[in-house]
Amino acid sequence: MEHEKTIHDGHKHPHAPSTVDAMHQHDDHEGAGKHTAHSTHAGHDGMHAGHEIMFRNRFWVSLVLTVPVLLYSPMIQEWFGFTVPQFTGSEWIAPLFSFIIFAYGGVPFLQMAVPELQTRKPGMMTLISMAITVALGYSLFALATGSGMSFFWEMALLIDVMLLGHWLEMRSVRQASGALNELAKLMPDTAERLSSNGTVEQVAVSELKNGDLVLIRPGASIPSDGEIVEGQSALNEAMITGESQPVEKQPGDHVIGGTINGDGSLRVRVTATGDETALAGIMRLVDEAQNSKSNTQILADRAAGWLFYVALAVAILTAIAWTLAMGFNIEVIERVATVLVIACPHALGLAIPLVVAISTAMGARNGILVHDRRALEEARSIDTVIFDKTGTLTEGRFGVVGMTVAAGWTEERALALALAVEGDSEHPIALGIRTEAGQRGVEPAPIRDFEAIKGRGIKATSDGKTVYIGGPRLLEMLKLELYGEMAQFREQADANAQTVVYMIVDGALAAAFALADVVRRESRQAVERLHALGIQIAMLTGDSRPVAEAVARQLGIDTVFAEVLPEHKDQKIADLQKQGQKVAMVGDGVNDAPALTRADIGIAIGSGTDVAIQSAGIILVRSNPLDVVKVFELSRATYRKMIQNLIWATGYNVIALPLAAGILAPIGFILSPAVGAAFMALSTIVVALNAQLLRRLDLGSAQFVR
Repeated sequence: MEHEKTIHDGHKHPHAPSTVDAMHQHDDHEGAGKHTAHSTHAGHDGMHAGHEIMFRNRFWVSLVLTVPVLLYSPMIQEWFGFTVPQFTGSEWIAPLFSFIIFAYGGVPFLQMAVPELQTRKPGMMTLISMAITVALGYSLFALATGSGMSFFWEMALLIDVMLLGHWLEMRSVRQASGALNELAKLMPDTAERLSSNGTVEQVAVSELKNGDLVLIRPGASIPSDGEIVEGQSALNEAMITGESQPVEKQPGDHVIGGTINGDGSLRVRVTATGDETALAGIMRLVDEAQNSKSNTQILADRAAGWLFYVALAVAILTAIAWTLAMGFNIEVIERVATVLVIACPHALGLAIPLVVAISTAMGARNGILVHDRRALEEARSIDTVIFDKTGTLTEGRFGVVGMTVAAGWTEERALALALAVEGDSEHPIALGIRTEAGQRGVEPAPIRDFEAIKGRGIKATSDGKTVYIGGPRLLEMLKLELYGEMAQFREQADANAQTVVYMIVDGALAAAFALADVVRRESRQAVERLHALGIQIAMLTGDSRPVAEAVARQLGIDTVFAEVLPEHKDQKIADLQKQGQKVAMVGDGVNDAPALTRADIGIAIGSGTDVAIQSAGIILVRSNPLDVVKVFELSRATYRKMIQNLIWATGYNVIALPLAAGILAPIGFILSPAVGAAFMALSTIVVALNAQLLRRLDLGSAQFVR
């Protein structure tokens, strides 16, 4: 579980220039004072919440001010066939209220456009600012000259729509970041620290230091990462790892701060506090991933810049075409203004950030920590996954994978005697037998006169009978031959590169145990599901070829690279890449770091070390190969949502700009700013709702509403 204290050490990614980031660059903190920053994330989240409140407040005020603008607009009265009371100065209601709306609701967009103009990279904020400024400027010009149609009510509605859209975006991003907020709530405020004389004192978690001994009562939250020194219990780690079943813990096991203790009482030695804890690391990685850019997001940023120049070009062409057709007049200016007003690509700005925020939060809830957004996006195009064997597909420990017993014996009786004889040995084979006996609930039989036989095995006495346990050399010493089921059992074990030990009681073979590096029970299902996604599976290991091929046969793996030295692992990946394959590497150790870096995407699984974590674009909290499948399912679903949103968002501008320019004027159709604003709002709503549908993805079955 070394990953628990290392996953937080990720590289910081540059902030993506999204609408959310633009808000960080202007100094309007209305409402932000209500949020206290207890940490970097809390400050960041408080800033988002403050901006959300600001947009919400300005939207409602602007909407209220828009009502009289609409009521006193001649075009609205004409459309709906009503009149309002007229009085001295009533003609100034629409211009005056519109100007207030611009100053209160529109100025934030102008402030956010300043950094774009300073860096000569026009984007979303520049387009919005241009639209509302042109609308107000043209309307004041029309009012002053007494000619043409003003855009006061259209500008007011446009600002309302933009404020509403940004409010919804901020709200959605905050909600998508809810996983971080929930993680932050997991850590208790206080802990019970044990002093050297055994007394218990209640202290703030922030006062804990490495080496402190804390008491964890049944049902309490773990206050910090640590190691159990006394007690046994089952911990609920679902909020951190996504594992639904409680995890049994005993002395020597690591615990993660924020997880929930079960029915047992524990004494835990603190090993990490504050920003060094696994929980803090998870929060940092999720936050960084939400702020790192994917290739699709880069495309959206560029599209906004291109659209600015396209809007200017269309406006110039519109001015030229209409001037040539009917001479320069107020209607030409009106057409140009209309083009610039409806060029706002708010849906385009919303298309990618929402999907990024939602998918990253979903990944965190399923034990998938995205270190680099591009790694998650690239996962959709991977056609070959290479698994490290030991510790990834297998548990990295000896376990009993098969046994046979002689006539008159049962497996439980044989295990009970083997458990007793192997009870004090730390040999991997002894550990494997003890683990199997423990899983079956077998109690050891009484023994005495224990004796180790060098190079052969061990010997003991039970119930007056002499018991031996050992391998083939023990059989040689006792001059025993295998026949019948025992001989077949050995042949099958040899074919699968498994180690066989025998138990002899009073000179007769009583049982045989086949042991091997235990294959994780989820590994075969993971391979099957990856195959169903059209992905080829390879295994990379330094183990002997017979052992590697035995595991490959058991799991249905396509390609085996065996007896590979650590320094040559990355070369195997390079060879596959030269053949045109897109390769993902899944590993957990220092030896895997060069391969993780060489692969198109690196995935560090579960107990990854420091080097493996730094080399990987995606980190899996649990040592569960099935979580690798979730990476590809989430990647493909996320990419689909991004592309759908981009098509919808850009489709609006592709259609609206020519219509605003008057391409259908010869047949009597001219798109007004009001209609354009309505379609803009519809486009924004569709993009937001489509992004939210990603939440319905079930990563267990990859089924969701599209």
